[in-house]
Amino acid sequence: MNLPQHTLGASELILTKSGAIYHLNLKPEQLGDIILLVGDPARVPVVSKHFDKLQYKVQHREFITHTGSIGKHSISVISTGIGTDNIDIVMNELDALANIDFKTRTIKAQTKSLHIIRMGTCGSVQADVATDSLVVSSYAIGIDNLMHFYNLQNNTDEQYILHEFGLHTRLQNSGIKPYIAEASIQLRKYFGSNFLQGITVTSPGFYAPQARHLRTLPTIHNIMDAIASFNSRNMRVLNYEMETSALYGLGKVLGHHCLSVSTVINNRAAKTFSADANAAIENMIIKTLEALSLK
Repeated sequence: MNLPQHTLGASELILTKSGAIYHLNLKPEQLGDIILLVGDPARVPVVSKHFDKLQYKVQHREFITHTGSIGKHSISVISTGIGTDNIDIVMNELDALANIDFKTRTIKAQTKSLHIIRMGTCGSVQADVATDSLVVSSYAIGIDNLMHFYNLQNNTDEQYILHEFGLHTRLQNSGIKPYIAEASIQLRKYFGSNFLQGITVTSPGFYAPQARHLRTLPTIHNIMDAIASFNSRNMRVLNYEMETSALYGLGKVLGHHCLSVSTVINNRAAKTFSADANAAIENMIIKTLEALSLK
């Protein structure tokens, strides 16, 4: 990604008086080479307890970072909060920490790609994808609007799947314009038999956008059935959640390797919820660290 060199103004690259990036409150030297993202701030110490050494603890708003090491690997775990809007903040600020010189406010001549793995929770849309299953998102289809503000270029496979998804769900008739991005193939190859792989749909909300109605009526009917019955190139949609499409989309735009791993804590088809979600999340953390050869 070659951009014209210019100095970034104070309202564009927002730094604190101590020289940290604004929302994450991090300085470049406080960022590990491997980044683990979790939604819940309370999950950060649940992950970092597996570190061999803990070097930094930083907090600002819902963004908590613990940076340390496992063996020879430098690693950070960061909480993002919920939603693609928060992923927008986190991904841009992680990229700034890695690829912008904060002293000159210019993009570094030599940029680097981060390895970013999200460990989250989700709802399954398939009856046979039981609660406590581990899902790796091979592709993410966003039914939010975040990536329409970025120059996301799709490859042929992505274009094909997205076209098929549009024909099948007809969501565009409701004013929704889905987008798609693929996981890092480099990272995905580490995740084998312990993980299910398929398509993830990322929504802009938890209730009506995921066909949950407590005291409201739907404007888009049968969206769950349309998504659950979609199949392209022998891949089904396995789960619903609220972050992965932004993670993959921004990863492609910014040149980072991104992967999303999710624990199924509820099954929408069976209308069931995990009997012990905390244990299932702990299992995901351990299995993910093992897959990455960090344990």
